[in-house]
Amino acid sequence: MRITRRTAAFGLVATALSACGARMPLPVAEAATPAPAATPAPGAAPTPAADGGYDAWVDGFRARVSSKGISEATLKAAFRDAGYLPSVIENDRKQFQDRRTLEDYIAIAATDGRLSTGAKMSSKHRRLLSDIEGHFGVEAEVLLAIWGMESSYGARRGSTPVVSALSTLGYASRRAGFFEGQLVSALRILQRGDIAPAKMTGSWAGAMGHTQFIPTTFESHAVDFRGDGRRDIWADDPTDALASAANYLKSSGWTRGQLWGLEVRLPPGGAALEVLPVAQWRAKGVTRADGGSLPDHGPAQLILPGGAGGPAFLLFRNYWVFRKYNDSMKYALAVGHLSDRLGGGKPLVGSFGTDAQGLTLAERKEMQERLTRAGFDTDGADGVIGDKTTAAIRAYEQARGLAVTGIASQSLLGHLRG
Repeated sequence: MRITRRTAAFGLVATALSACGARMPLPVAEAATPAPAATPAPGAAPTPAADGGYDAWVDGFRARVSSKGISEATLKAAFRDAGYLPSVIENDRKQFQDRRTLEDYIAIAATDGRLSTGAKMSSKHRRLLSDIEGHFGVEAEVLLAIWGMESSYGARRGSTPVVSALSTLGYASRRAGFFEGQLVSALRILQRGDIAPAKMTGSWAGAMGHTQFIPTTFESHAVDFRGDGRRDIWADDPTDALASAANYLKSSGWTRGQLWGLEVRLPPGGAALEVLPVAQWRAKGVTRADGGSLPDHGPAQLILPGGAGGPAFLLFRNYWVFRKYNDSMKYALAVGHLSDRLGGGKPLVGSFGTDAQGLTLAERKEMQERLTRAGFDTDGADGVIGDKTTAAIRAYEQARGLAVTGIASQSLLGHLRG
């Protein structure tokens, strides 16, 4: 579960982090496919394409799954409008093309916009979040952080038909067995009546709803918190989705009132990367990065994910619960930091240093701000040089008669400063 849920969830997380480009960790197969279809517009459902191999695969799948308790009526309804989606395979094959640094990931997770929207959602859903926290013991800011990371607070739940996506991946992916298992799970959800086939949409990899559950995670952890007889994580109302995420975290061992981790300051000479009781970390001279002594939430692991010059973190048990939700260090640190910020915490104290072009995060943000003011919109100033910023740089360079490189550099920043 730890790896497989990460696999599907990254599909929509990458979409939500559109400024930095998509990425997914699954390897994929080379498969015979028809001519590529046009890429759908953001938010639009992808268009199926005719494919004889896919049709044959579906026929075989329906014969196999009929022995697993899936009724013919469910199969007929589920596949009535399903089809092969070339765009799903295209996304699956390009998932390795763009890898973001931890600094980028954290910067995108805690943008001003995400924090502002999170505060609004906290106010709007205060009573709901309080009720969920009281029932499951998961703090409101933690649920808000997961909601913000997974679907931008419900704004990006995904519009790909899940049956089409999973059957396409079951047919053409190297991990056909995994995706076929998810498809069987999705059919069980449909058969139970939690959602209608036309409304079962999600990411291109089959992650669904506000909290981007893959079908097997849904079956294990989704709850009917509204009491209407359905576990609906797809509705505009996020009640069941947030309660389901809280149930997942609780089931994974979340401890209310304890930190997931925190940024720390090391003593001169540093410290070994190991797991020790907090009393020993205190004795070694490790302190909170923002001042004060360390809280004791049990044995803690020290990590330096950005290297010796970057921020240092002590990780407690709740960090590993984040890793069960999504088995990625970057995700866990980013969602933990976002939850801290939503709870009133400060930005990181430590610096990741400069990038390959000699720019700090602050300088990259300044570049984006100056480009936007000059009429070359970067779609925000998060310090992450993604497709939109690269396009803005190229347009600026062309308009100013500079060599068109699309590279965020010290020389470009100097030119923007005039």
